[in-house]
Amino acid sequence: MSETMVLGIVKDTLVTALKVSAPFLVVALVVGLIISIIQATTQIQEQTLTFVPKLVAIAAVGLILGSWVLHQLLSFTERIFEIIATVAK
Repeated sequence: MSETMVLGIVKDTLVTALKVSAPFLVVALVVGLIISIIQATTQIQEQTLTFVPKLVAIAAVGLILGSWVLHQLLSFTERIFEIIATVAK
């Protein structure tokens, strides 16, 4: 296994991880920001108020994008197994 192959695997791993996690992180960030703005304008400083909307939003994203996430992870796994098969020969 060459150094270029290892770097390619690491790059592919990081790109796949970013593609899979980005929608969840962006939704959590946006919902948290919106709730924070609402809390600041209404002066309600309850810390647990942001938890439930974030949880619901992330669950909705999981339901909507679940098949896409699964496809991305399966595609990555297939590429890794192909690399393992070529190295084992």
